Amino acid sequence: MTTATLPKHYADLIALKRQTGMLGSIGALVSWDQETYMPPAGAKARAEQASTLAGIIHERKTSKKIGDLIAQCEQDPELNHEGSAEAANIREMRRDYDLATKLPNDLVESLAKAQSEAQECWKQARKSNDFPAFVPALTEVMNLTRQKGECYGIDDGGEIYDPLLQEYEPHTTAKDIEAVFTPLRERLSAFIAKLTEQGTAPRVDFLHREIPTDKQHAFGETVTAKLGFDYKKGRLDTTTHPFCSGFGPGDTRMTTRYALDNFPDAISSTMHECGHGLYEQGLPKEDELFGTPLTDSVSLGIHESQSRMWENMVGRSKPFWNWALPVANEHFDGAFKDIDLETFTKAMNTCTPSFIRVESDESTYNLHVMLRFEIERAMISGDLAIKDLPGAWNEKFKSMLGLDVPNDAQGCLQDVHWSFGLIGYFPTYTLGNLYAAQMWETINEQITDLDDQMARGEFSALLDWLRVNIHQHGRRYSAAELCERSTGKPLSADPLMRHLESRVKPAYGL
Repeated sequence: MTTATLPKHYADLIALKRQTGMLGSIGALVSWDQETYMPPAGAKARAEQASTLAGIIHERKTSKKIGDLIAQCEQDPELNHEGSAEAANIREMRRDYDLATKLPNDLVESLAKAQSEAQECWKQARKSNDFPAFVPALTEVMNLTRQKGECYGIDDGGEIYDPLLQEYEPHTTAKDIEAVFTPLRERLSAFIAKLTEQGTAPRVDFLHREIPTDKQHAFGETVTAKLGFDYKKGRLDTTTHPFCSGFGPGDTRMTTRYALDNFPDAISSTMHECGHGLYEQGLPKEDELFGTPLTDSVSLGIHESQSRMWENMVGRSKPFWNWALPVANEHFDGAFKDIDLETFTKAMNTCTPSFIRVESDESTYNLHVMLRFEIERAMISGDLAIKDLPGAWNEKFKSMLGLDVPNDAQGCLQDVHWSFGLIGYFPTYTLGNLYAAQMWETINEQITDLDDQMARGEFSALLDWLRVNIHQHGRRYSAAELCERSTGKPLSADPLMRHLESRVKPAYGL
């Protein structure tokens, strides 16, 4: 169905959703600015700006006119052919509308203001390692987030975590997550134990040679452009906590961070955010449908599958570094010219428990996620008081990763997520790893010379596969449907374990 033949009620609905989408992109730009270039003194006004804008957007999303048009479209048989793009769009707009209309406008505005204030408070608390200073702001955000979950409603037999999870991973519950995480945690723990007890850790000292941050930034831009990120439609900046925002047509912003003596953290973070950026640039945003579900990502789990695939499946592989190591030496004045490809690749595939999630290796990363899932589930239910968060964190960290947390900045203050009230966000990271590994197996079955292509610095075939099988569909299919359509199988943890065994065990001589 072309634009010219669209029924008026559907065309009117699309036009209204596009306007709301544009307002949402302005909100994302305001948030990006706060994370990157806003002066500290602007925090108070920015919180008011964010609150005002959130209220306007919410009013638009929940207007009676939107509801009436959705209902009219639902009654039009021409728009509801099974499997059609229009039917999928209407289905998802109904879901969004029903969720949004459960939230009162004053709660939306209060939460936006509290989130903006808590974000600035978190920055200072993390910088000064002062968790008590963060407690009031975090308490306010969690109380408002709990109210949001109560407004959404809890199904029989469910919990307050479930409705909040719907914003990030639709059709999933806390019990579903627990059912996946419990056996995976056991398999990962056994795998890690075997590596540490029977393997020989590879050499990694050279990864901590000092590299000027401007040179790291230039290398990151070179790599991400080669992967396919279009810098005419995006940019790369620095921030405290890396993230990526797809504002709208032609504008996708990535951020990363640098340390003089931790080059792997920077390039891994940059490639991770590039995966998000490539997905955002691959969504069909460039037409009049912008602002509708078909131009949006299906779930954070699928979004994370894209970032983790480029960061890990590509970025830690020997074929990638066959191309990238000489390029790195060009940018870094030969900093690694004495390191051969085999030694370098092994160093990128270590299994060493560490304190910071975003700096952790593939094998231990999911334990960081599982820890956060357990803590935020207890925190939002009220079983864990905010003031007791550091103690609970440190205890679980010792149990799961075997380390004594030295301070809160390296512990419960390291992530920005809770200052935004993003309860239900963390589990999607591990779901993304599972999706990525399963897609990766299928991709290698279908692109049989992928390793050879990557070794030459050619990534277009990989990106084309993702564009066709994942990016172009937006929210036309659920995450589970998209996984099965693209891989031919329901989601399983087996591909992830096979990936880790094939990549990490050789690095340890096993």
